[in-house]
Amino acid sequence: MNTNAQALAQLEAATVAGHLSAAAAKNIRIWLTEPFLQEYAPQVAEHLASGRWSELEEAFWTTIPFGTGGRRGRMYPIGCNAINDRTIGESAQGLADYVKRCAGHEPHKKTFSCAIAYDTRHRSREFAELCSEIMVAAGFTVYFLDGFRSTPELSFTVRHQRCDCGIMITASHNPPSDNAVKVYGPSGGQFVPPHDAASIEAMQSVTAIHRVPFAEALADGRVVYCQEEVDAAFIRAVLAQSVAGPRNLSILYSPLHGVGASAVVPVLREAGFREVEIFGPHAAPDGDFPNVPKHVSNPENPAVFNSMIEYARQSGAELILATDPDCDRLGCAIRRSLDSNSPWTTLTGNQLGSLVADFLLANRQAAGTLTPENYVVKTLVTTELIRRVADHYGVRTFGDLHVGFKWIGAEMDARGPKQFIFGAEESYGFLVGDHVRDKDAAVASLVTAEMAARLKSQGKTLYQRLDELFREYGCFTEGQINIQMPGEKGMDDMRALMARLRTAPPAALDGLRVAGVRDYLAGEKKVSGTIIPLDASKGDLVILDLEAEGNYLAVRPSGTEPKVKIYLFAHDSPAASADLEATKSAQAARLKRLGDDFRVYAGV
Repeated sequence: MNTNAQALAQLEAATVAGHLSAAAAKNIRIWLTEPFLQEYAPQVAEHLASGRWSELEEAFWTTIPFGTGGRRGRMYPIGCNAINDRTIGESAQGLADYVKRCAGHEPHKKTFSCAIAYDTRHRSREFAELCSEIMVAAGFTVYFLDGFRSTPELSFTVRHQRCDCGIMITASHNPPSDNAVKVYGPSGGQFVPPHDAASIEAMQSVTAIHRVPFAEALADGRVVYCQEEVDAAFIRAVLAQSVAGPRNLSILYSPLHGVGASAVVPVLREAGFREVEIFGPHAAPDGDFPNVPKHVSNPENPAVFNSMIEYARQSGAELILATDPDCDRLGCAIRRSLDSNSPWTTLTGNQLGSLVADFLLANRQAAGTLTPENYVVKTLVTTELIRRVADHYGVRTFGDLHVGFKWIGAEMDARGPKQFIFGAEESYGFLVGDHVRDKDAAVASLVTAEMAARLKSQGKTLYQRLDELFREYGCFTEGQINIQMPGEKGMDDMRALMARLRTAPPAALDGLRVAGVRDYLAGEKKVSGTIIPLDASKGDLVILDLEAEGNYLAVRPSGTEPKVKIYLFAHDSPAASADLEATKSAQAARLKRLGDDFRVYAGV
């Protein structure tokens, strides 16, 4: 057996030889020597004895960060840069500690509760039980959704059961190797300042993790199975957003091997859609996601729809819906016209969000329930077409929000949820109604189906309605580039790129002068040497405004993956969009050139 002394000597030799970085070595030493990590020391020592340097470097070079959607990463049994019992346990213990600390100003509060749910990923149930054991040991009653459930239903459960917090075990649309923990506050939304940083600090300061066996807690009522009550209440809350109208529509639905069949299917059927078929190859809950391209169940990827489109051509389906594994994102595919031989296409999150905004606002206006106090919410990297639509209907848009639906949920509470109409982010996240404080693919599926059925009764498809919006408001095209920057060097490269954008941005891209630089970390916009304060919260985001109005790039490091994201935006006025197909092609070519020029600037 490899002793600690031997392991430490091997660690020192490996570091000197350059097999391990100094950062990894520092963290490995902690896992070998700290008493509260002693149960993991034998595994760490075995890795050292076997010379498993790449595994050790990956697992220890940093501490897995808390991004826009929680703590997410690759599962590995050891390491501070991996999802495992220790990092999940730290998250739950730190959450419990923080919630109780926040209640210190409420001397009469003696009880605490936490809602917990999980998706179909490997070890999700195991991690959910682990979190339950920790919360119970900390004095919480746990309301547990027994069985695969969606992230929005977890948000709903927090609100429905009036919990102090919530935990969702999911890595959303990441590869099968990954998992994650998302934490929620009493509003049913993820933490925002000051609670985000303060709760993270509490999680990072955890040493001892206390647990009560799950079976024991379930037997004595400290873990409460609540799925039957909550399922019914959640479905009712989603259906409250339904509007009357045609239901003559054939729908093909895919949960992409995730939890969506527990939410989307009952909602559609209870709303009156009788022709709803679950796509067989994607129906089985399976954390390997076996029947989707590269085993990544992400409805943002058009290739995910290829097999479904082929099936729909034979079955006669008119609308294809697909949700990611935890059912908070929705993608769709539609025919360009009602002709059964018409080609199929997918809609982007920006396009679907614009269509839904128009549909909801038109319905409200027709019903006489739309007022200037109503509002929609979007993020900074979501299409401005939504704002144009909202302006047309005379409602407010709050659109200076950073990436992450938690900001939309917080905006709802700050502005008043009763006046809220719709929230959208470009990454296929949508919310209608105030039943949750997160994106909800169940309600998005309902509204999309109702919209498609209404348009069908008018002889149109979603694609044709989108063209009508372009003709009215101008043509909008958006794109995205992801630059992978893994490991410690990648982090350094990301920081260097963001710093360079702030100090020496490109003078022009695709021949268009960079007319302004919006730096959301500094909270200022620079235009021709003049500095103008930005009325927005701070975040690591830079937007390059080009001289052609409505054309710009947004650059930010991902909050959940080792990459930089570049968002590309093109716009032409209605007058310039007379030949719409030509304008679309020109904008697509423009975005490609902008992206290519940015890659040259970034040196990648």
